[in-house]
Amino acid sequence: MENEKEPHPSQRKDHRTDAFATKFVNKTASWQQKATKHAGGRAEKPQPAGGFDDTPIPDAPPGYTVKIIFHRAESLPMADINSLSSDPYVLAQLNVDLPPRHKQDPHMRFRTPTIRRSTNPVWNCEWIIANVPSTGFKLKARIYDEDPADHDDRLGNVHVHVDSLHNNWTGIKEQSYKIKKRMGSKRAYLIRGCAAMFSKGLQMSGNLVVSVEVLGQTDVGTNGGRTWTVGPCAWSRHLSPMIGRLAGTKAPGQGKDGTKTEQYNFQANQFQLAGPVPPSLYHRYVEFKPFIAGMFTAKSLRGYILNRALHHQHSRIYNYDRTTVYGSFPSPSKDMSVQFLDLVNFDRGGRIFTYVLTLDGLFRFTETGKEFGIDLLSKHTMHSDVNIYIAFSGEFFIRRLKTPQREPLDSEQETHPAAEIEGGPPHGDPPSDPAYYALYIDNDSGTYRPSAKLLPLLKEFLQKNFPGLKVVTLDCRGDEEKMGKLKKEQRERKKAEGKGTVYMQDDRSSLSSSDEEELEQRMREYGDEDAINDGDHKEKKRNKVKKEIKESKVGGWVHGDREREDRETMEDAQAVDGLAEKGHGQVTHSSGELGQKDGVLAPRENDVARHDEKVEAR
Repeated sequence: MENEKEPHPSQRKDHRTDAFATKFVNKTASWQQKATKHAGGRAEKPQPAGGFDDTPIPDAPPGYTVKIIFHRAESLPMADINSLSSDPYVLAQLNVDLPPRHKQDPHMRFRTPTIRRSTNPVWNCEWIIANVPSTGFKLKARIYDEDPADHDDRLGNVHVHVDSLHNNWTGIKEQSYKIKKRMGSKRAYLIRGCAAMFSKGLQMSGNLVVSVEVLGQTDVGTNGGRTWTVGPCAWSRHLSPMIGRLAGTKAPGQGKDGTKTEQYNFQANQFQLAGPVPPSLYHRYVEFKPFIAGMFTAKSLRGYILNRALHHQHSRIYNYDRTTVYGSFPSPSKDMSVQFLDLVNFDRGGRIFTYVLTLDGLFRFTETGKEFGIDLLSKHTMHSDVNIYIAFSGEFFIRRLKTPQREPLDSEQETHPAAEIEGGPPHGDPPSDPAYYALYIDNDSGTYRPSAKLLPLLKEFLQKNFPGLKVVTLDCRGDEEKMGKLKKEQRERKKAEGKGTVYMQDDRSSLSSSDEEELEQRMREYGDEDAINDGDHKEKKRNKVKKEIKESKVGGWVHGDREREDRETMEDAQAVDGLAEKGHGQVTHSSGELGQKDGVLAPRENDVARHDEKVEAR
């Protein structure tokens, strides 16, 4: 009948005894652990998820090695209203049909250098990718205007689709692609439109000229279905004076008169290594805290905030601006090894570096250590740009060998640090032959916890990319005592060689590299004049403050490292001098403002009073 309903399958109703099964299983597991421990066995402690991932690379037929050239752009919009120009660069992403090991694997990307003040930039940059499948690829090129003070403005997109590849494919030769304005900066195109109203030669639509060429079939070996960057081996050095002041780090520089100086500067480095990265180097972040997963996936509110903060910090540390230095090598060579040694300042200063090696062979590293005032700068999460999967991570440092013919771990081999060896730092220039240096690298990373069993593969990969440079691997657990001894010697060397002048500045909101020389000169003049007028009085005040700071300890732990103590000592001594030497110059004190003394900032009187109260409290 029409009104008769179709019978539904009967469903069992929940019973209050159903919950007992889950509780019983959990209780049984607890009893089993206690029984094993009581019987003399040792129950295994559950490890957090993450670390080494043995997921194999999906099988796929061999692909082709493809060379992509970004030649130039034409008629770009004007993002800078002052210069009626832009600082354009291309950020490209390659998408292929090969299945990844995990969907969270990062895409392959490539960035061109920035061309300054041009709406018709010429790059002629090559990007060589291996094992691109015969089904073709989709290239998405985003054109941006570099703006270090703010976010980079997008000027448009270009999409290049290739449906199939084969040995006889004719390729693409300097083809012009129209830039899509839909995702571009409205402000930049508004400026372009206003300029076009007064000039008939200006066009509103821009173009990107690209070439694509097949170099042949790729010999994949055991790499299976994945693509990787063959070359060029591009490198970049990013400098940040403001972060250098916050972290208390300095970099060697050169004054206007050619003299060597040290300036506050934080240096971040990137080096594209020639692939492929060994497939076994595959590590996932470790969920040692409940919020870690949310931080990497940005699913929870707390995780989203942390994720965005780390992304922003990564962009600030590896920020491209006018001080960024670029370069590239067509393939690994001894010159490439020397360039790497130059980025890490050879064996000067006992520096220790934190590094991350991405799945595509991008080697990122910055100086780190216990003396840093900002802990987040040394986190591998920031260096990886919050990537869920990476190849390897840890710390490394460089040592100079007395006898390059001997191995670094030879009992008769002497190294700097810790021994004093002639023919190099700290009293001379470092030798340029990579054979005189050894790279000590470990797996000391709590974020990804790389497997110590894979250190030989990492060593082989680095030796292939840095010819002539000796590589020594250290297990952060198995070689903990040896590694601790070597790093302690590095830190002691840094304390001995890393002292320098502390600079002051009038405007704390900004600081550029060009300002450092002027600040250094002003501090030198100010210090010399004070020393002439009242040198004995100033020295007594400085020693008194220095003694008070050194005695401020809690449980044997000194507040601040040696470098920060020296910096605070000089600032506090200058504060006392500024109050005591009223006859030297007029000092103005007001609430919320810094007084000025002969053009140099003087601290507020209430700041000095607060310092004295802190010393008495200690």
